[in-house]
Amino acid sequence: MSEPFEALSVETLAARLGATKALTSRIGENASGWKVREVGDGNLNLVFIVEGDKGAAVVKQALPYVRLVGESWPLPLKRSFFEYHALTRQQARAPGSVPEIYHFDESQALIIMEYLSPPHVILRKALIEGRQLPNIATDIGLFMARTLFRGSDLSMPTRERKADLALFADNVELCDITENLVFSDPYFDAKMNRHTSPQLDALVAELRADRDLKVEAQRLKHLFTANAETLLHGDLHSGSIMVTEAETRMIDPEFAFYGPMAFDVGMLLANFWMAFFSQRGHEHDGDRATTRVYLIDVIVETWAVFRREFSHLWGTERTGILYQKSLFEDQGDTLGAEQALDQMLYSIWTDMLGFAGIEIHRRILGLAHNADFETIADQDLRATCEAKALKFGRQIVVNRRRIHSIEEVNALAVLIEKGAAS
Repeated sequence: MSEPFEALSVETLAARLGATKALTSRIGENASGWKVREVGDGNLNLVFIVEGDKGAAVVKQALPYVRLVGESWPLPLKRSFFEYHALTRQQARAPGSVPEIYHFDESQALIIMEYLSPPHVILRKALIEGRQLPNIATDIGLFMARTLFRGSDLSMPTRERKADLALFADNVELCDITENLVFSDPYFDAKMNRHTSPQLDALVAELRADRDLKVEAQRLKHLFTANAETLLHGDLHSGSIMVTEAETRMIDPEFAFYGPMAFDVGMLLANFWMAFFSQRGHEHDGDRATTRVYLIDVIVETWAVFRREFSHLWGTERTGILYQKSLFEDQGDTLGAEQALDQMLYSIWTDMLGFAGIEIHRRILGLAHNADFETIADQDLRATCEAKALKFGRQIVVNRRRIHSIEEVNALAVLIEKGAAS
């Protein structure tokens, strides 16, 4: 019989997990000598680094409420179940892209996993510091293409995919957070919203009165809820990625569910665009012009790698029920398969732009903000950076069907960032 849930603490962790073989075999059996520190700075969970005489591991535990808000916002512990299952699938579909999982305890809502030791850092922190990491575009582009393609009806056996869809369909509460906090709350005076005030007040009022923007936001919300296309990470942003000069690992997929492929891609690229618009707020340590150029290049390369790998998988791993080769290649109609691929990539492209714009808005106007902007101490300077990002987000949401290349989007970003567009 499982023990009742009890939140871990620095003081109790060793005593409670000291007999857990998956942990002791990796860090050492002398639990009394373990060094435990809490490092969780996220919105939802407890995260501990546990070090012993043989090594170290991470222990992550869900709490029965939203940590950012407190016990007034209850949240089910089962989200750790979905995170565990998402991580195991991501490891199989994109090997080496996520931490290795050592142990899962469903009743205690905890996962014991590989410790990504220094020099691993959160990607967002690295970008705020102006670091220019050489591999992130390739690594993230490959991860998105492989997990999104291999988690869909393009690749998976039908029975397996439908069973998986049913499993992740129960991640209702975290989907509800996304559906409200991302797609609706930023566009009216929701209780938990906040923004840089009074500097942004006029622009926020303008956006909330923008009929075209609100209609498009709800169309994207409709797509998010109705298009169970593939298993998503569900929260793929620069705070959910750990990096070194040589390695990129994706973490924290507790929002995993079946939704539109474009959602993960849009959320990820939105965070690169936000990093781009925030750079003038971090110029106290020197000019960031080269960092802005670097981020534009990363956006171009991430999208190119995603398209290239997705196209490769289309040709080599299209074994599911969609666009079967028996209808195209097996009949000598290679061009038909290419036409279908082009249409699918175009659909991902236009929807990606919409999701990206919505993500930018919610990170500036909603509950959970990005450190990219929040760490800019001068409120006037922060608001200037945020206003440019908000205007950019509005443009790519409303005009996404009339934007044809990543270069066009980046040209718009550069124009707005320089203050040449209103």
